[in-house]
Amino acid sequence: MYFTPMNILIRLPNWLGDMVMSTAFVQAVKNEYPHAAIDLVAKKGIDFLLDYFPAHEKRFIFSKEEYKGISGAWNFGKMISSQKKYDIFFCLPDSFSSAIMGRAIAARQRVGFKKELRSVFLTNSYTKQKDLHRVEEYVDLLKQFAKKEISVPAVKLQLPAAEKTNAVIININSEAVSRRLPKEKAISIIASVRNKITNDIILVGSNKEAAFVEEVFNALPDKTNISSKAGKTSLPQLMQLFATSAAVLTTDSGPAHVANALGVQTIVLFGAGNENNTAPYNKNNRTIIRLGQLNCEPCVSNTCKLYGVPQCLVRLDENIIVQAVTDVLK
Repeated sequence: MYFTPMNILIRLPNWLGDMVMSTAFVQAVKNEYPHAAIDLVAKKGIDFLLDYFPAHEKRFIFSKEEYKGISGAWNFGKMISSQKKYDIFFCLPDSFSSAIMGRAIAARQRVGFKKELRSVFLTNSYTKQKDLHRVEEYVDLLKQFAKKEISVPAVKLQLPAAEKTNAVIININSEAVSRRLPKEKAISIIASVRNKITNDIILVGSNKEAAFVEEVFNALPDKTNISSKAGKTSLPQLMQLFATSAAVLTTDSGPAHVANALGVQTIVLFGAGNENNTAPYNKNNRTIIRLGQLNCEPCVSNTCKLYGVPQCLVRLDENIIVQAVTDVLK
């Protein structure tokens, strides 16, 4: 008997950390529809992650510079529909434009969360459940659509096995000022870790973060076995660096999710973000450190409106941070 496989297209989230967390959703869809052909849409700039995603067939890379605004999203969807017809379109971003894209793709069923008047473009729109972790939130969309219980897979990036080093990677950066370590605090934490361990320490950061990391590096009182690769690695190279490291000490940021999804021991310093919703998901290789003494925690704001400099990070106990690092290195 001839069987025509179902075609499913998944529009992935737009941020690095969210995209990493969506690997669980992709795997859940694969588990629920084992005979389906699954294709993915990713934003240009973080599309390199697709090489480490659960197996899929076709990928479409969406550039907001090339396809601008609502009309651009529509035209991108039309481009996809001219190449392939889909039975189901899962829309993980909450944006209006992503729902427009789904309508242009003209999948028989277009599935997403209710927000920004998007329901008119979706055939199946659902209310977000409160107080779910982002990973569980994504999988809950599939649960509501399938009308059944679905287990939540691990968040996993699949990288070939590589020989481990003794390096401890430190990331002091974040897109949001309220989640980035202030300069003096970063210097103090790195120096405290340096005083306690003999491992190599590698500072990392993107091109635009390199100047800040260099400032911190130059101000360190002892640079023994400390190096900076900020601005000197591509994102795939950063992944390889994480994968071969002994541990990663990081702010609440995209790289935290990458390290955790690679199975590396990941210590995350939380400031403004809410760890109950957006912490790296895999608990077996994750340590969360939060001050937990301020009434404003967590504020989930990108800037510290109360203090200017985020006191939730400034007041973190360095002894606790150092102990967490030494514990995971045992």
